[in-house]
Amino acid sequence: MTDWGILARAIHVVAVVVWIGGVWLVTTVLLPAMKLKRPEEWIGEFDAIEQRFAPQVRIAAVLVLLSGLYMLYAYDLWDRFTEPRYWWMHLMVGVWLLFAALLFVIEPLIIRSTVHRSDAVAPAAVLTRMLWMHRAMLALSLLAIFAAVAGGHGLF
Repeated sequence: MTDWGILARAIHVVAVVVWIGGVWLVTTVLLPAMKLKRPEEWIGEFDAIEQRFAPQVRIAAVLVLLSGLYMLYAYDLWDRFTEPRYWWMHLMVGVWLLFAALLFVIEPLIIRSTVHRSDAVAPAAVLTRMLWMHRAMLALSLLAIFAAVAGGHGLF
């Protein structure tokens, strides 16, 4: 008999790896490399990468949500949100909500138009802001992953 909770956990971990691994690559490799290019070069590259990467990340984020909700339901973990010692559960949800706002609202409605509107104004400043935003999100994500693994295994 299949334990759907184990399957949900495996899907959850794989989706987090795809999602945050991609954020790591963008933050530590791609955006810093784009800072070395002229705006007319990096803006086109940014668009090309974003068109391929964003759908993958959105799928991963939805899988993280669905598998996380399933685990909460299957293992009846809802009460953990009422106990301070499970602070890392709140952190995971908070990071997911922040990323979801970025992925599904801010990026398509604000960031994409800002990059194109600013290419004649201050593209270097836009790229610097994007890099710092990615660094902050990556740091929060890594903290959430560390806390969730450590907390889930009894460290906290």
